[in-house]
Amino acid sequence: MVAGMAFPIKVCAVCSEEFELKPDKPGFANRCPACSEPESAEPETKRSMDADERKNVAEANEARRRAMRDLLYRKDS
Repeated sequence: MVAGMAFPIKVCAVCSEEFELKPDKPGFANRCPACSEPESAEPETKRSMDADERKNVAEANEARRRAMRDLLYRKDS
């Protein structure tokens, strides 16, 4: 009788605890499930832009696009 293959035993790089590396384990392969939990990387002070800021950003993006288009498609004389 053949038992299924056991999952490999790994040692967590953060807390040095042993854990089984399972195929559907979220996070990093060298961290245990407790240490792999996602950290809140988004800043909590994210604020929305007002109309003037959105307009300035849109104009700057349009100027960048125009400059790139002119550089890419200009005729060499």
